Amino acid sequence: MRQAGRHFLQIPGPSAVPDRILSAIGRQTIDHRGPDFAEVGLKALNGMKSIFKTEQHVFIYPSSGTGAWEAALVNTMSPGDKVLMFETGHFATLWNKMATKLGIRTEFLEGDWRGGAEPDRIEARLREDTNQEIKAVCVVHNETSTGSVSPIADVRRAIDAAGHPALLMVDTISGLASIDFRFDEWGVDVCVSGSQKGLMLPPGLSFNAVSERAMKMAERATMPRSYWDWHDMVGPNETGYFPYTPGTNLLYGLNEAIDMLHEEGLDNVFARHARHGAATRAAVRAWGLEVLCARQGQESGVLTAVLMPRGHSADAFRATTLQHYDISLGNGLSKVADKVFRIGHLGDFNDLMLMATLSGVEMGLAKAGVPHESGGVQAAMEHLKDNPQARVAAE
Repeated sequence: MRQAGRHFLQIPGPSAVPDRILSAIGRQTIDHRGPDFAEVGLKALNGMKSIFKTEQHVFIYPSSGTGAWEAALVNTMSPGDKVLMFETGHFATLWNKMATKLGIRTEFLEGDWRGGAEPDRIEARLREDTNQEIKAVCVVHNETSTGSVSPIADVRRAIDAAGHPALLMVDTISGLASIDFRFDEWGVDVCVSGSQKGLMLPPGLSFNAVSERAMKMAERATMPRSYWDWHDMVGPNETGYFPYTPGTNLLYGLNEAIDMLHEEGLDNVFARHARHGAATRAAVRAWGLEVLCARQGQESGVLTAVLMPRGHSADAFRATTLQHYDISLGNGLSKVADKVFRIGHLGDFNDLMLMATLSGVEMGLAKAGVPHESGGVQAAMEHLKDNPQARVAAE
C-alpha cells in the first residue's frame, strides 16, 4: 500500500540528493573525449581541491569509496610493507582487511568503538618502530559505524613528534563536506572520500587527494596497479580529461554540488552539521538512551549512533519505524549489529527536517515498546532555539 508524503532517508549515507543535483545529472551525456568535456572535468578537479582544502593532486574515480581505499594503498605500498591502523569501528576494520588481502602487513591498534583514534598511542607505537618499518598510518576521520571523529591534526602532530617518516593516510568518506577537513594544513598525505555523503550525490564517484610526498613514494612502490594508477591520471587531468571513461553525468552533479557548498559557505556547512549533531544528542539524552560515542568533543555532526536498552533489538525497532513512519535509520554493523541504530543528519538538511526525523524516532520508540522517556523532540527543539547558527559570509 502506498504511503503518502516523502520517505525520510536518515541513514548515514547515501544521503538524499537535492533537486538541483538531480537536474544536473539528468543532462544529456556528452563526448568525454570532445572539446566540451574539458570544462566539465577541470571544474570538477579544481573544485574538489577547494573542498579538500588542498593545492595538491586530486584524482576522481568512477567507483565507490572502497575503490579509493584500494587506490590509496596500491599506489604507495609494496608487497610486504607494513602499515599502522587504528580500530575506530567497522570501516577501519574493513580497510585493515583490504590491506591484508593486498599483501600488506598491518598492525591494528585495538579500539573500543566509543571514540576516534588516539594520537598518543600512535605516537608511542611509532617511537618503538626504530627501524621505521611502518610506511603509513591509516586513520578513519569520521567513523560512520560509531559516530566518532578522529583528531587528524593531532595524529599528524603525533607522527611528527615521533620523528617518523610514515605517510598519513585518512579516510574521510563520510566526513568530507560535512565536518572540517584541511588536507594541506593538517599535513595529510593521502585522503580517501566518496560522492554519496556530504557531497550529496548518488554513489559512484570516489576521490584521492595526494601530497607530493605520496606521489614520490608511488614512483618507488611496486604493488601491482593499473586502473587505480595515479600516474596514469596526471597527464589527462591537466587538461580536464581522464584515462578511461569517467562518470560524466555524476561529474555534472559534482560540479553543481561544489557550487552549492560554496554558495552556503563551507564554514556554515560545518556549523550546521555540528549544531544538528548536538541537537540530536540532546534528544537522545532526554529519551534516557546512550550515545555510542563516549568521548566528549569527538561526536560526529554527520550521524548519531544510539545504543539500545539491553534486551531490545535495534533492527526490530528500525523495522517498526520504517513500517509505520516511512523513515529509514542506519543499522548497527559487525560488533554493534542489532545493538545500535544510527540517525543520519548530513547533506542537504535543515532544522525542520531534523525535527521531523527525531519525531519519527520518538514515535517509533513508543510504537516498538522500547523503554524511554518522552520529550526528546522537545529537547532538540530547545537546543536549536537556544543555539541559533551564526553564519559567516559565503565564499
